Amino acid sequence: MLLICLTFAGFINSRKGNMKTRLYFFTFLSLILGMTVTSCVSNKKYLASQARVDELQLDNAKTHSKLYACDVQVKNLSEELTSSLNANDMVMNDLKILSSKSKMTIADQAKRLAHLQNIIQSQRDIMSNLQKSIAEALLSYSTDQLSVYIKDGKVYVSLEEKLLFKSGSDVVNSLGKEALKSLADVLNSTKDITVMIEGHTDNIPIQTKSFDDNWDLSTARATSIVRILTTDYGFDPNRITAAGRSEFQPVLTNETDEGRAGNRRTEIILSPDLKELYTLLYQ
Repeated sequence: MLLICLTFAGFINSRKGNMKTRLYFFTFLSLILGMTVTSCVSNKKYLASQARVDELQLDNAKTHSKLYACDVQVKNLSEELTSSLNANDMVMNDLKILSSKSKMTIADQAKRLAHLQNIIQSQRDIMSNLQKSIAEALLSYSTDQLSVYIKDGKVYVSLEEKLLFKSGSDVVNSLGKEALKSLADVLNSTKDITVMIEGHTDNIPIQTKSFDDNWDLSTARATSIVRILTTDYGFDPNRITAAGRSEFQPVLTNETDEGRAGNRRTEIILSPDLKELYTLLYQ
């Protein structure tokens, strides 16, 4: 542009130029100016195009990033699906193995269930008959001396302290021995039962030359009865156990004299032999 201006100035100052030469000059000048304007317009378009290209490249990068994230999600879902299908195949395979190993048909299972029900009912009948037999054998004793009942499938013979012992003693008196003899006659004629002797006290502490506390007293009383049943009356020692419960399983309140008297007791618990039932259940 500077060159054009200098040339134009030189031309104006020249007095030798003719009309034709001037015409050529203005034509040339118009051409130069047109090219200059065109160059400026093209530069703006270039910058705009470059900005658009940059924008498109940024959008393209974002799109590729999203596509990559989608690819990762698809891959993870595919792996989870494969893992789930493998686990399902393992379960189905285990079921097939279990089914192939099971040799019991539906009819066999029904037969086994009927057998179990027969055993259970038989045990119930045995315990019911045992309770009746013991109640009849001890019929001469009053309800405030002993009671006979069934609880949780077991027969309980609960003997009050006054029937068996003096206060604070583990020596069974003569009346108690007679009651134990009547009970032993029934137990010796009944097979397939086990016997637990449990001693119980009230919550009043005891400390004597013979017993340090209620644990000692309750256990000693249970042991005394075990010895009488096995040594004096011939009950199988392999089928009997002694235990002391102290004051911790009361059946009545310890706030009254009557309640404490009811808690001072010895329980003879008769349980059925369930070996046949267990054998059938776990074979």
